[in-house]
Amino acid sequence: MSIQTLNLKWCGKRQFEGTGTNGQKVMLDGPPSAGGENQGIRPMEMVLLGLAGCSAFDVVSILEKKRVELADCQVDISAERADAIPAVFTKIHLTFRVSGTKLTEKAVSQAVSLSVEKYCSVAAMLMAGSVEITHSFEIS
Repeated sequence: MSIQTLNLKWCGKRQFEGTGTNGQKVMLDGPPSAGGENQGIRPMEMVLLGLAGCSAFDVVSILEKKRVELADCQVDISAERADAIPAVFTKIHLTFRVSGTKLTEKAVSQAVSLSVEKYCSVAAMLMAGSVEITHSFEIS
């Protein structure tokens, strides 16, 4: 079992500074309607970015093992949230956009599917909580 220790510090109003295990910092904030100042990423956006980052990490790693020469990998994320409180995610769709040489539909499809459905820890946690996660890809 691995234990991670992170820190979140309140900076006033609705701003918080998060510090990762490697010392890197990220600012979280809310919209003015909730007392924030739009000076950082919203907490629920961090969840989506964590999902995209986790799965993209896997996709890049899998494609590199297939000896694909990647030029770019981006993930567009769209999500639906429940209307009730807590406003949890109910559906998330990830669109992977990759470019490079020696890319095939089969290789990209396998990499994306393996990541989202098997390897990505964030996806596994969200799906265990009944979030429907779908995915697609584009090769350019």
